Amino acid sequence: MKERVQKLMAQAGIASRRESETLIQQGRVKVNGRVIHLGDQADPTQDIIEVDGEKLSFPQRHTYIAVYKPRYVLSTHEAHKGDERQTVYDLVPFEGRLFSIGRLDVDSEGLMVLTDDGDLANRLAHPRYKHSKTYKVVVQGIPTAETIQKWERGVYLVDDETGEGFQTAPCKVEITQGGKESTLRIVMGEGKKRQIRRVANLLGHPVKSLVRTHIGRLGLGALRPGEWRELTADDVQALKARALEMTARPLPAPRVRPAAGKPPAPRTTRRKKVDDRPPRNRREDDEGRPPRRPARPGRPGGGESSDEQPQRPPNRKPKGAPRDNDDKPRRPPRKPTAPRRDDDRGRGRPPAGRKQQRRPSGGNRRGRG
Repeated sequence: MKERVQKLMAQAGIASRRESETLIQQGRVKVNGRVIHLGDQADPTQDIIEVDGEKLSFPQRHTYIAVYKPRYVLSTHEAHKGDERQTVYDLVPFEGRLFSIGRLDVDSEGLMVLTDDGDLANRLAHPRYKHSKTYKVVVQGIPTAETIQKWERGVYLVDDETGEGFQTAPCKVEITQGGKESTLRIVMGEGKKRQIRRVANLLGHPVKSLVRTHIGRLGLGALRPGEWRELTADDVQALKARALEMTARPLPAPRVRPAAGKPPAPRTTRRKKVDDRPPRNRREDDEGRPPRRPARPGRPGGGESSDEQPQRPPNRKPKGAPRDNDDKPRRPPRKPTAPRRDDDRGRGRPPAGRKQQRRPSGGNRRGRG
């Protein structure tokens, strides 16, 4: 099956897709002895792919390694010139090209995955797929409910390198422990460089410590800082799956912020619709007379002719006609009353169960004999 050459190069562990595209544009990649261009395809089972004269070999079995990156350890392959700090690749004694899934800044720690499967690394690392990552973050103070809601909806940040503003993607924030320092559980589908620290500082809760606990549903387990282990088939499936928070309920939509230089649109209130037409049945004169109901046809002053008799609706019977039993109004059933006792007969007392009526008071009542 033919696929793009840059994808096959990433699967072979030569370089990432972006770096492979650069090698193709430089004319350093050949397929069957012919220099290819960006976008060309090849079949690894039938075609011969060469990079700088070396034939690509595709591994039959990929390697997946989970490593706990400690603090002050770099996530890159090689440190900058003059930087003697240790890298995460120095912790894993593995020969060959490995791609990292989920980089961390030097002040953060937690789970990282190293693999020679370039296709999977690109799929899990690319923000287009919104793969989930879970963090345990300790911040200063206790964020309020309004602050948590702002964090989840997304805030407006400015990129330090390019100077362009952007809206952070929605995420899930939960307070697991409160006090002088609160512990948060943050699940993100897309994140920029040092985003959690920048958002926390913007909302007034600086980060004290940050640990990544999960990539997808793959967790640290019993790993300690600096330790690593190879992943099983079940671990790879958990790595590809999203966190439960990302699939259980939809995340809140981010608020739309107006572009720079444009004033926000004025907020309009809904008003009642005013009808300019004159009211019905009102005479259009200057005397100010009250409204007059129109005369019904067949009555004096109404209709075309007064000799015409008004027609009754078909479901209405003429006056004086005998009613059927079905036309009689139905009375509600009478409530049963308590039986009258023998000692109440002849004493002028009301039957049992009825309230005794109170006689009205007044001078006229007393004067009657």
